[in-house]
Amino acid sequence: MFAIGVQAEELAVFKLVARDGAFDPAKLDVPAGKRFKIEISNEGKGPMEFESRDLKQEKVLAAGAKSSVVINGLKPGTYVFFDEYHLEAPKGQIVAK
Repeated sequence: MFAIGVQAEELAVFKLVARDGAFDPAKLDVPAGKRFKIEISNEGKGPMEFESRDLKQEKVLAAGAKSSVVINGLKPGTYVFFDEYHLEAPKGQIVAK
């Protein structure tokens, strides 16, 4: 029997804070073609939903909760995300380059 050593590529992690519809940072610059993780913290007073139709991702977080989403390698471009519970708030962007 053989043991094959495969070293997994380390996942880049980007932190995103949501506060009542606002995102900090509002723009994430990520490397194109590489998997990455977004760690989301909801520091707002109520629930929020990280949603991106471009990325086919959504995640609901209660006030004070933290969670993450893993995104497979993106083609170069701009991908929009928003808080579905605060549609009037500015949208955020993920820019893959």
